[in-house]
Amino acid sequence: MLKKILIANRGEIAVRIIRACRELGIPSVAVYSDADRFALHVKKADEAYGLGSDPLAGYLNPHQLVNIAVAAGCDGIHPGYGFLSESAEFASVCESRGVTFIGPTADVIARMGDKTEARSSMIAAGIPVTPGSKGNLIDVEDAVGQAAAIGYPIMLKATSGGGGRGIRRCDNERELRDNYQRVISEATKAFGKAEVFLEKCIVNPRHIEVQILGDQMGNVVHLYERDCSIQRRNQKLIELAPSPQLNDEQRHMIGDLAVRAAKAVDYTNAGTVEFLLDDKDDFYFMEMNTRVQVEHTISEEITGVDIVRKQIEIASGMPLGLQQSDIKINGFAAQFRINAEDPQNNFLPSFGTISRYYAAGGPGTRTDTAIYSGYTLPPYYDSMCAKLIVWAADWESLLSRSERVLNDIRLFGIRTTIPYYLNILQHPDFRTTNFNTGFIAANPQLAEYSLKKTPSQVATVIAAALAAQQSW
Repeated sequence: MLKKILIANRGEIAVRIIRACRELGIPSVAVYSDADRFALHVKKADEAYGLGSDPLAGYLNPHQLVNIAVAAGCDGIHPGYGFLSESAEFASVCESRGVTFIGPTADVIARMGDKTEARSSMIAAGIPVTPGSKGNLIDVEDAVGQAAAIGYPIMLKATSGGGGRGIRRCDNERELRDNYQRVISEATKAFGKAEVFLEKCIVNPRHIEVQILGDQMGNVVHLYERDCSIQRRNQKLIELAPSPQLNDEQRHMIGDLAVRAAKAVDYTNAGTVEFLLDDKDDFYFMEMNTRVQVEHTISEEITGVDIVRKQIEIASGMPLGLQQSDIKINGFAAQFRINAEDPQNNFLPSFGTISRYYAAGGPGTRTDTAIYSGYTLPPYYDSMCAKLIVWAADWESLLSRSERVLNDIRLFGIRTTIPYYLNILQHPDFRTTNFNTGFIAANPQLAEYSLKKTPSQVATVIAAALAAQQSW
């Protein structure tokens, strides 16, 4: 087992990894920018080291992070998600310094991070992929020619893209010509590479992904699927596990495809194989995420498998200790990304000080967060401030419990997506599991809600004010 782990991340995922380390009896080391000096992950870790005044540079500097790990006596680094979590260079630097990277190998990260290489690997393994360019596009004329052969609409994508960035839908040649240079620019700025490819656009698909785990002995299992179709501009908002839109035959099919995809590239550790499901119920490989996902929580809730703990054990050279037949689905789970955004103002970020925060509670309720009362959300990072996870035995119970839990949480001082999610829960198409990735765009009325405080919210504010008065 690894003896000491540096967490090359921040926020709720850093706190989540610290908790796993503590359960395993492994000391944890946090890193932080000046903007994160008072962050919760800094308070919870056994040790913490500063990265400097720049809010981003330190989290994106593989050599500085590994230097800190070596100086602190760490033999492992967990990258979390985002930042350098899918950086082959980071994994290579760790390896060169004798520090275990808690994730797949640098070679696998590089191959799956290149979307055209990933497509080629899946085609070779017999995994269905959407029709698209065989490699990177040479120029806009090459794009126009290939798009004409495939047929519009098409998706123009950054080859090294991720997180919903560097993607543009083009419905005709004019839009393709207009968007080509924009995607090139986005790819260069976000990923450092001006490489793009195109593929057929599956219109309003369902977005289904499969959680996989692979050990260093070649064993691979899946933890069933998650439905990520409720998304806005390719950014996920609500995730569900298992998908309420699949039948058992589809569930087993996509699970088997994910395991086959992982074995085809000798995948180790935790990862996610993402698919699109079209209106004819055909699955198409989209991409492989070589890291722990934001939404890993709901797979944990329905299977009872601690994914982050398994990541650390696998990186330590331990076998999975699980066979596919051991993994069963128990109930339904939903994750709501509580973002510091204002849905009534085009989802404008709402950074600021959290004056009061009360976590939701009760049966089937879990909150992964790094916020607390008095904490100021820095404007330099992602707007997600908490993940609210709800479990219930069946779909109808999940709906009612989710509504109760979203009403239970109290977060003052900033605008959040909570009332927006309450509207989604009431929509008949969501309740009857009749939704796809076009759901949010097709329902602009979801942002129509009142911000008038309920009696219980007023009582909470009064109680907080009285408590503050007494403390003076």
